[in-house]
Parts: sequence; structure tokens; C-alpha cells
Amino acid sequence: MIVLGSTSEVAQAFVEKALQEGEKYEKIYLFTSSKETTERFARHIDVKFLQQAEVIELDLMKEIDYTRFENVSSNVLFCAVGYMGDGTEEGLYDHKNTEKIININYSKLVPVMNYFAQKFESRRSGTIIGLSSVAGDRGRQSNFIYGSAKAAFTAYLSGLRNYLFDKKVHVLTIKPGFMETKMTEGLPLNPKLTAKPKQAAACIYKAYKKQKNVAYVLPIWGIIMMIIRNIPEFIFKKLKL
Repeated sequence: MIVLGSTSEVAQAFVEKALQEGEKYEKIYLFTSSKETTERFARHIDVKFLQQAEVIELDLMKEIDYTRFENVSSNVLFCAVGYMGDGTEEGLYDHKNTEKIININYSKLVPVMNYFAQKFESRRSGTIIGLSSVAGDRGRQSNFIYGSAKAAFTAYLSGLRNYLFDKKVHVLTIKPGFMETKMTEGLPLNPKLTAKPKQAAACIYKAYKKQKNVAYVLPIWGIIMMIIRNIPEFIFKKLKL
């Protein structure tokens, strides 16, 4: 398995869920911008599951040397890369904040995804799982820079799924709603609409095994976003969402 964004609590919970379900991997490649943190997780799955893992540094804000990844091979890619950034008004007009949100969530991420997608295509097998966001379903004033990047990522995954379908590679788009993670720490989240990492991992694993195309972590978010998408624009623009 290849894991992009392996410091993510959801990514780590998914890895553990897969191993608990008896999935076997020759090696799990943990791509991370925080090597020390990820090495602790690698040691954890080695002790708990006797699963070999390799930690590979990947900082999307720096130039990437793809030759380092030539020997990385897998049949599952799990992408949990995400960066919410500063969603305040000050952050909105901070061009460095805006660039970082767009780069990490989309523009610098997609070339990495494409690099591995080409390997999957050449083998004519595999599954690519990408964590997008409900924020990408419709732009809202509270987080529209982040939402726009996630909307682009959702569209990318949709097109990739279409392109790879007859190459026998499946692409699954996951749309989490509120998640109880480090990224959302301190935010006033409704507990009924918020999933814990283990809960999310179980939902994602189920969608993966069923070869779904798009899945919301909590089904209620599918209903919520359907309503939000269908609010007429002349009403929607007056709302504070």
C-alpha cells in the first residue's frame, strides 16, 4: 500500500483497519512531511501486525525528485493529503496562505497522484482512494479557498476514474464531513455530524471493498450537501454558511 499524507489520523486508522481485516502487503510505503512522527507509526504496525513499512519524505512545498520513487510499487494508493490553512478574513487575503492551501490540496498533489496512477495503469490493476471533502461540493464563504481546491481535487478524481476504468484501475472518492482530527482541533463541531478516525476508516474500507465510486463518510452528509447544492443562487449568496 502507498499512503500519501501518512500523518493523517484517518490514513493511519485505515492502514490499521486493513491489516486487522487480514490484508497482506509486501510493504507499506508511508509518504510524509513529518518523518519522525511517521516512523513511530511504522514501528507501531511492525510490532502490532508484523507489517514492514518504509517511511519516505515528501514535502509538497518543495521540488520533488521522482527518481526516489521508482522502486515504489503497490496495488492500493490511499491519499489523505490535506491542508485547511487559515480560514479567517486575514487568511483569505494572505497570498502565502492561499497558495499553500491550493498547492497542498491540489496543484502540487496531482502530479504525484499521476505518477503513481501511471504505474497502476501499466499493471492494469489496483485501487486509488482519494480523500476530498464536502467543502468541494459548493463554495461557501466560511472556507471557499479550501473548498475550491477540494472541488478541483474531486473533479480530478472523477476524471481519473473515467480515464482508468477500462484500464482495470478503480478510483474511489471519499468525502468526509466534519472529522475529529488535528486539523479541526478547536473548531465547534456538531458531534452528530462528526466522525472519529476509526469510524471513518471503517466506512472507507467498506466502500473500498464494495468498489464504490464516491462515498460520504457519514451518509447524512450526502443529504446535507444535496440540499446545499440545490439552494438557488439568489438565496444562497445571502446565507452565512
